[in-house]
Amino acid sequence: MICAFLGGKLTNIVTKNWRNRPVIIIDAIINISYQLLMNLPTSRRLPSLNAMRAFEAAARHLSFTRAAAELNVTQAAVSHQIKALEDDLGMPVFERRNRALLLNAAGQELYPAVNEALDIMASAIDRLHRHDQAGPLTVTTMDSFAATWLVPRLGRFRQAHPDIDVLIATSDESVDFSRVNVDMALRYGPGDWPGLSVERLMTEEVFPVCAPGLLQAGPPLRRPADLKHFTLLHDDMRIDWRMWLMAAGETGIDASKGPGYQHSNLVIQAAEQGDGVALARSVLVEGALAAGRLVKAFEFALPVEYAYYVVCPPANLNRPKVKAFRAWLFEEARTSGIRSDDGR
Repeated sequence: MICAFLGGKLTNIVTKNWRNRPVIIIDAIINISYQLLMNLPTSRRLPSLNAMRAFEAAARHLSFTRAAAELNVTQAAVSHQIKALEDDLGMPVFERRNRALLLNAAGQELYPAVNEALDIMASAIDRLHRHDQAGPLTVTTMDSFAATWLVPRLGRFRQAHPDIDVLIATSDESVDFSRVNVDMALRYGPGDWPGLSVERLMTEEVFPVCAPGLLQAGPPLRRPADLKHFTLLHDDMRIDWRMWLMAAGETGIDASKGPGYQHSNLVIQAAEQGDGVALARSVLVEGALAAGRLVKAFEFALPVEYAYYVVCPPANLNRPKVKAFRAWLFEEARTSGIRSDDGR
């Protein structure tokens, strides 16, 4: 019954997650196996994995010293694990003859089974790791950030890491890493996501921008009060025109008028087309400003309390693909001209 239950659990995990969640499979195998073993009758409980590894190495080398060197532990630690194994079994597995270490009858019977079991486990984990390394790196972020900052830079990552394929998934919602096949996320917010690794990538500020042609064809735009002669473009963000105008000392403009857009990349596009003046986020308009598609209407900029963060489960930080992409992100942020952090 125990074997059938374990087999059913593992089959269910592999069926649902094999292609997408190899790390979860490993964790689930370990957790389920441990729970089952702890529920076995006392006479059926297995020795610890460390004891089995120490026994396999010592039996293969017929030496505690060489086993300790292979396992990178002391000879005393190997001796301790062997004693624990023999205590669990209720019988010795080695004997000494003329200072030589030999397997007794019990050890000779046990060794092939332990060796094969460890080989099977090592091979399965190696296959899972190879599959994980070969699959794409999945990154989720907001539509506007992907369109204006991330995607225009991805070519440089591909040049530096041609062996890593990146899959960009866009959503304004925070993903649940335990339910969605995502390796890491680039989020915008206050930085409080409990249980996750959270590193600030970039801060930002907001300021008015418009197309160069709008300034050339329209009335002068020398001070904030001149904005009353222009169409104000709005998007859904925490700092709006009303707040910027108030901070700039201008109270005589109706900041509620003008067309609105749900996503920041749409309001940037409208501004590039000359539809009006947009209150832009510095990170998202960096490329448009550098290319001359937009110009800053005023130098006054209002800092934003929210920032951009690199977010992932702590265990993912050790994965080579995540390490490479994270390092690249911080280097891009550092050289972009936007105020950035170093990941600490």
